[in-house]
Amino acid sequence: MTSGVVAPQLRAGLRRSPRVRVDRAWVRGLVRLAIRRMPTVATTGVTVETVSVAGHDARLYRPDVRHSGAALLWIHGGGMIMGSAVQDDRQCGQTALELGIVVLSVNYRLAPAFPFPAALDDCQAGWEWLVRQAGELGVDPSRVAIGGQSAGGGLAACLVQRLCDTDGPAPAAQWLHAPMLDDRTAARRELDAARHPVWDNRLNRFGWRSYLATDPGAPALPEFAVAARRADLRGLPPAWVGVGDVDLFLDENRDYAQRLSAAEVPTTFHVVPGAPHGFETWAPDTDLSRAYLAAARDWLRHVLGEEA
Repeated sequence: MTSGVVAPQLRAGLRRSPRVRVDRAWVRGLVRLAIRRMPTVATTGVTVETVSVAGHDARLYRPDVRHSGAALLWIHGGGMIMGSAVQDDRQCGQTALELGIVVLSVNYRLAPAFPFPAALDDCQAGWEWLVRQAGELGVDPSRVAIGGQSAGGGLAACLVQRLCDTDGPAPAAQWLHAPMLDDRTAARRELDAARHPVWDNRLNRFGWRSYLATDPGAPALPEFAVAARRADLRGLPPAWVGVGDVDLFLDENRDYAQRLSAAEVPTTFHVVPGAPHGFETWAPDTDLSRAYLAAARDWLRHVLGEEA
């Protein structure tokens, strides 16, 4: 895939985001170390605290001015094999500020050392912590959304499914940014040749194999391991699915959005022309990223509702 299909305003940022062979253990170790050492990004008007959730540090964002008793549980990306809550300081801080809501961003155990269901269990622990602390945080448990980017979006979709099958509070919405939803994409070897920017199908296959502890595309997988494998999507909360049209996940995201709509789940599918995977993170100051995030946050504001 050539850079010619990438929107001109994103090309410089893409050149600064080279393809990294995270399927190699030593490279993955360096990437994880670099992420852990990332400086925090402060958002004026938002207080950030470190809280302990299931033995992991999580980041709690509280705006100085609250517009709503709603909240967001956010799950970071990284292909199931890397990443940290700190990498999304800007996204979480701005979301907390603009919507006037509490945001909890969780860390979770990473594959291949910790395959399914470790990451999903850790994300659910974050949900349970947020619900338990709702009174202290001034949060209405019936108005909590779950969102995430990439692998985090896939985990968010799986967590929504799992929670909707229990008797506890159900998520109010699912906010999915280029979610990693379907292991069967990784099994399609013909996609390898496309060499999608940032996250290609070879890396996708490694991420899924690491998480599932089996080759992607297997005939049967455990429940809640892969969001797109769920047959019945009825009864799930409203969904927002955003993705670029230069993203490996475009087809699986479109298919999931269509299936949600067919199951009578209110669904918004937002496609950004010329945008590769994760563009709003590595090119946040472009008009394309600003417009995308504005649309995403407007949807979340609307679905969660603002108090007068």
